[in-house]
Amino acid sequence: MEMTLIVLIGAVAAVLANMNIAVFNDGLRPIVSEHTEGRLNRRDLAFTAFAMSFGLVIGFGIPFTLSASIILVHSILLGTDIIGLLTPKNKWGTPAAAVIGGAYGAGLLVGLEGFVKLFDHLPLNFMDAMGQVGAPVVVTFMAFPALAVAMQFSVKKGVITFIVSALVRQLAVWLNTSKLLTVSGTAVTLNQEGMALITGMVFLLVFAMKEKRDEGASIDLAAVFSDKVAKIKKNVAFFMVIGGLIAAATNLAVMAGDPISLNLLAEGKNADAGIAAAARALGFIPLVASTAIATGVYSPVGFTLIFVVGLFSPNVWVALIGGAIVIFGEVMLLSSIARFLDKYPGVRNSGENIRSAMTKILEVALLIGGANAANAIAPGFGFFFIAGFYLLNEVAGRPIVRMAVGPVGAIAVGIIANILVALGLMAIPQ
Repeated sequence: MEMTLIVLIGAVAAVLANMNIAVFNDGLRPIVSEHTEGRLNRRDLAFTAFAMSFGLVIGFGIPFTLSASIILVHSILLGTDIIGLLTPKNKWGTPAAAVIGGAYGAGLLVGLEGFVKLFDHLPLNFMDAMGQVGAPVVVTFMAFPALAVAMQFSVKKGVITFIVSALVRQLAVWLNTSKLLTVSGTAVTLNQEGMALITGMVFLLVFAMKEKRDEGASIDLAAVFSDKVAKIKKNVAFFMVIGGLIAAATNLAVMAGDPISLNLLAEGKNADAGIAAAARALGFIPLVASTAIATGVYSPVGFTLIFVVGLFSPNVWVALIGGAIVIFGEVMLLSSIARFLDKYPGVRNSGENIRSAMTKILEVALLIGGANAANAIAPGFGFFFIAGFYLLNEVAGRPIVRMAVGPVGAIAVGIIANILVALGLMAIPQ
């Protein structure tokens, strides 16, 4: 079932990109729209897609996929963007995109399984140490709403949000320790990071909804781009198919939508992963809705709520049906969402700030996690390598995105350590 789901996801996503219906890369949607409106030829579109997505697949998607043995959705859907747009949109190109996309998905899954088995034959198996890459992510993630508030409203409000979130977290820790919360005599355990995260998101939404638009200064997005919205709604059946497939794959812990929920899912914490995915989705609704309405090109994962469905569903079949229903509702509500964002510009603007805050938090957390993992693999040398790797990457103009420096560096240290052990230049850490 896992292989079938991944193959189908790869095939359908590649077809959606090939037919200019949906692409995963947010930056590609306006460019695909330029092509559909005749201002950009297919060849230039294909090269642009490759340039924008290939580096992210290699430097971002694949390292996270390998670190947790779960496919990060970026690994497959950024790849299918390239495949779909590189193949011609005609009677043979579209089927070819489906075949290549499906084969690419299968290759990812088989390659991942093979990579995991390879570790058992290495002189130094560093798979367990790689688990430390994501360890700081779970704890630090609760700080992103406070950072988003500081970026959008003021540092003072951000500090207040951070302090209250921290206090709520410690209150949850105290309640868990004292076992004061009980149901029918059974102690209830609160997730302290989840409670802090929810508190921060409440502060962010309250501040955002207080920011009203200036009268006469707004544009009714849904009315201006009604033809684009109609185009997306016409293709809703495609989105239901891929939405259901992705939700099902997430339920089986084969796929995750972001590094945070991926690490939680790898630890078997599905509910915590669902909370993290829901918080992330709030930041993507304004972005995906705005770009979709303006371009007529949707995202194969919609507002990313299908990952929340997959994580909270009791089984794969409920996830399959639930994912299809949720993405259908998203598409049908696009016009209403556009009017809501128009009414509350603070909420619309918060989307970009949430994404920026998440990125900054992940850059720090994954650098720390990567350094810890590298040092567990090769004590002393690991810290040295990650520090040097990070600084040289900065001087070189960041050929590798900051977020991926920690995971990529930890993998590199694992490879180097195995070579040193094989040469007798390094002892296996105890």
